[in-house]
Amino acid sequence: MARRRTTEADADDLPRYFVWVRGLEGPEPQKWMAMDFGVGDWKRPLVLAFLELPDGERHLPLSALARRYPPPRVDVL
Repeated sequence: MARRRTTEADADDLPRYFVWVRGLEGPEPQKWMAMDFGVGDWKRPLVLAFLELPDGERHLPLSALARRYPPPRVDVL
């Protein structure tokens, strides 16, 4: 399957943020459309780090972003 180039209109539909969240087995990468922490900020303790992606990186797959921006160090108690 051929991949088409991302247009400016398509870029608005792509996730804007690369986020590391606290997962069951350590940091997990995610892509978010907005940094909306939800009602009562219930998501805030789960977010370890975030980065607003430049337009040229919004189309990259999650695995490529995880290699480019490694997870933050999380101390285990």
